[in-house]
Amino acid sequence: MEEQREEFCRLARHPDANISELCRRYGISRKTGYKWLARVDMSDLSRRPLSSPVRTAARIEARVIEVRRQHPAWGGRKIAHVLERDLFIDLAPSTVTSILHRAGLIRPEASDASKAWHRFEHPRPNSLWQMDFKGHFPVGTQRCHPLTVLDDHSRFNLALHAMAGEDGITVRAALTRVFERYGLPERINADNGPPWGSAGRGVTAFCAWLIRLGIRVSHSAPYHPQTNGKDERFHKTLVAEVLSGRFFDDFESLQRRFNEWRGVYNNERPHEALDMQTPSDRYQPSLRSMPSSLPPIEYSPDDVVGRVQAMGIVKFKGRRLRISVALHGQPVALRPDRDIDGAYDVFYCHQKIDRFDLNEVKSESP
Repeated sequence: MEEQREEFCRLARHPDANISELCRRYGISRKTGYKWLARVDMSDLSRRPLSSPVRTAARIEARVIEVRRQHPAWGGRKIAHVLERDLFIDLAPSTVTSILHRAGLIRPEASDASKAWHRFEHPRPNSLWQMDFKGHFPVGTQRCHPLTVLDDHSRFNLALHAMAGEDGITVRAALTRVFERYGLPERINADNGPPWGSAGRGVTAFCAWLIRLGIRVSHSAPYHPQTNGKDERFHKTLVAEVLSGRFFDDFESLQRRFNEWRGVYNNERPHEALDMQTPSDRYQPSLRSMPSSLPPIEYSPDDVVGRVQAMGIVKFKGRRLRISVALHGQPVALRPDRDIDGAYDVFYCHQKIDRFDLNEVKSESP
């Protein structure tokens, strides 16, 4: 509850925030929302001293070491920024690093591996979300498959769920809760594994659901996980700050730890690629709300529309074209290529899902 309240307040204080819509998505009244905001504003004022209470070098070093022990994976730049932001202690990152070295809190190999990360990012929140599973690991007598969803622009973590499997139904339920809270993105990128990838031709049932919601779906190139590089980097941070050297007895205790750390990651941990801002400083929920039901499928009057039959087949110009078993009973549009006679692009809703050249493709057997 505390993590939810803090996240609501941070998002609500953005200049363009729609307070009424945020209250609806968080399941609270407007009166409660404004009460939360008033309490946070008062606490912010009370915790900001007029001058720094830390005056001696020994006490400054103690503060540095205290932050480091709370966040063992944070380096000099992050700790220096947090001390200045929260306690008005102005230290150079190199000074913080020297203090950590003297205290024996930095291993040489960690220092050698430290480097800044610079990646391309989309220009606004919700233009692209990256989605993946963190590699599974034992929890009690089971194995956990953490589902992670990250906003490309802000690095805001939208989902961190401890899951017992990777099936499409379970992921869809988890993602529905994310959509209800933060709205719909323009595009989601995932890898080629289940439930979002398909071993054969055509989209999966999970991706068909995303497309029906008006979301564009893209996939990382095979053997190129760096396409989802920010989420991969998030996984490394998750391991370093939460999972490394720890064992959890059950999913409930792991999810509690996930929720606590997610609040720190989104709201407190400065991100070097964001000029030391936090993800919540740059994130705003999407204006596109999760609909109560799937919208109807509509195509242009000029489209040739066929309905997917059993085995994912569409009959077209005397051919039996295999589209996708997951789309059984659904209409698809076939649009001719203006430059290549006999070539057709296949669309499901707004998304191109396949392409056929009738001069080359053989009809599927009945």
